[in-house]
Amino acid sequence: MIHLTIDGHSVFVEEGQSVLEAALQNNIYIPHLCHHPDLPELGSCRLCLVETDGTEGPQPSCSMTAEEGMVVRTRSEQIDHLRSLSMELLMAAHPEHCTSCPKYGRCEMQLLIQYMDATAARMHLRVKKTPKNVTPLLEHEMNRCVLCGRCVRACKDLRGVGVLQYNKADMETYVGTLHDKLLTEADCRFCGACAEVCPTGAIRDVVNFDATEKRDVLIPCVATCPAHAEIPTYVRYAAQGEYGKANAVIHEKLPFPEALGRVCTHKCEMECRHGVVTDAVSIREVKRVSAEKDEDLLWKKNAKQLPATGKNVAVVGGGPSGLTVAMLLQKQGHAVTVYEAREKTGGQMQYGIPAYRLPRNVVDKECHYAEEFGVTVETGTPIDRPQDLLKDCDAVVMAIGTTAGIRLPMEGSELPGTLLNSDFLKAASEGRKTGMGKNVIVLGGGNVAFDCARTAVRLGAESVTLACLEARENMLADEEEICEAIEEGVTVLPARSFEGILGQDAVSGMKLMTVKSFTFDENRRAVIEKEPGSEVELAVDTVIFAVGQRPALTEDCGLERGRGNTLITRDGMTSVPGIFACGDVVSGTKSVVEAIASARETARAVDRYLGGDGGIEETLLEREAHDPVLGCVPDFIHRPRRAPELLSAEERKTSFTQVSAGLQDKASEEASRCLQCDLRFDIHPPRSWNQYQKEERA
Repeated sequence: MIHLTIDGHSVFVEEGQSVLEAALQNNIYIPHLCHHPDLPELGSCRLCLVETDGTEGPQPSCSMTAEEGMVVRTRSEQIDHLRSLSMELLMAAHPEHCTSCPKYGRCEMQLLIQYMDATAARMHLRVKKTPKNVTPLLEHEMNRCVLCGRCVRACKDLRGVGVLQYNKADMETYVGTLHDKLLTEADCRFCGACAEVCPTGAIRDVVNFDATEKRDVLIPCVATCPAHAEIPTYVRYAAQGEYGKANAVIHEKLPFPEALGRVCTHKCEMECRHGVVTDAVSIREVKRVSAEKDEDLLWKKNAKQLPATGKNVAVVGGGPSGLTVAMLLQKQGHAVTVYEAREKTGGQMQYGIPAYRLPRNVVDKECHYAEEFGVTVETGTPIDRPQDLLKDCDAVVMAIGTTAGIRLPMEGSELPGTLLNSDFLKAASEGRKTGMGKNVIVLGGGNVAFDCARTAVRLGAESVTLACLEARENMLADEEEICEAIEEGVTVLPARSFEGILGQDAVSGMKLMTVKSFTFDENRRAVIEKEPGSEVELAVDTVIFAVGQRPALTEDCGLERGRGNTLITRDGMTSVPGIFACGDVVSGTKSVVEAIASARETARAVDRYLGGDGGIEETLLEREAHDPVLGCVPDFIHRPRRAPELLSAEERKTSFTQVSAGLQDKASEEASRCLQCDLRFDIHPPRSWNQYQKEERA
């Protein structure tokens, strides 16, 4: 450490620091614009001038190394005069229409003008002859550029990409790319560092955001994930081939990564910023491979386990939500017992999602994790009155899911040959007779409906048709489910209404009409406009209702129920004190990842109820500092998305063998396509002069 005096204040700083850094670290503000703590100095703005004893005239403090015993003055008549001249030159190169600028109120130059009490008379409404570079993520409007050089240094020195440079045209210098290529053609990594350090909005994000929303907007995969898994971190480890570390990060929020790597609805990919430019990163597939290739099992070795609390918890239901809440509460020190009505745990992963999508050995393996952490599991044990469990338990969690299919009230809906999705899929999963005939129609357009249709194909149906109210572009199923079903021979009829089931003693046909429009009113009732004269009759002998499911709750359960026979909860607790609920029994049928997210919230509530702090979070991997250098990768943004290896349609149709082999050895390459949006938040945010004054007063 060395000692120096700045404006009469005695300060100590590390050797080798600049005078500007020494002042700012001690809350002594010196005006600056080109300086940024994460970037090498340029000294172009000439605003940070100071005087020192023994030196002739003001010098830029950003390029002046602090020395022992140095005496520094940040204000003098000459300093103020030179700063004003520098500020006027900057303003002369900047348009005056500040109020129309997207960065209005957050512009560092605007704040500097206020601090220096500079007049805007030098600012002119002028248009520089510089090209405008606009992409779906970043916009370069160099008319606002003051040539501080921050963006060039961030691109070259911080990220190691080097796309941005100084160009000249018509006697004017501006920041651009080589040959003024579009960012998408100039090997840009779209990391956003240039926008993060730009002080004036010359380079900015296309999206607008408030400070409180910035992280959610710029890391949308994490914000969109129901469990808020740390996606950029585990994708980065996967890109480096460190699958054990990746899987540890995944397990911090998601207990069944191999299952989720196959069946997650991957909302994160729908919002991936790479997908805005070209194709989204295949996050779900990267998750799967990370779990499959994990040989270190760090997540098990580093698992949290608090001391026993003496509290007992009963969890009713052994599906993804029930097992998640059970494991989390067991780790909090509570003794947990899971009561599962069926023969095996796993819920819809075991009995609903077909084995060709989710192999049963994967389900069994990941469900067993609960017992490895000390959870007691009792299968074949239905619980009708959860209140009875309170006699021996301190808390009960209802997590029974939605196992009862919904039969639409229409003509012929009770005829032999009509089946419910849940019953059909469970029978198929257990290898029992399903009651299916040869010509099948499935009513519904979600993933479960396609599960039914594709299962019917594998069970030997001669024809399988799927009809739904939604238009093709609005169908609820994942796009890959729809495409693979069509490849396997399923006839998909979108925008069809269900007019009735034909038959006397058994199903013989189905009446449909074409739907012109389909919406919901304020009470969530369907409003359907049909095409006159479009009625058709299909010859079928089996109708599978796949329009939804509901919890199998009766009046005897003694809990307040709401719409769709779901349980009503307040902060996770039902109408009976001590009885909580999570997952589909509360929300209605959702996805596996949403069930897990619900379980996490309920686990927090139960732990607090039992005297804990609700702190269910665990760190299974100590994070390493991010490497800020991305490097230049030729044609980076256009590198194709890797597709998983699939069996051919002919192979798929004849058995329940797993359809997708995943990315396998291509996972690391796919993960390397990630833009690493989270690196943006390692860059220090700017601090304005009034922030320094506030901290000095504090």
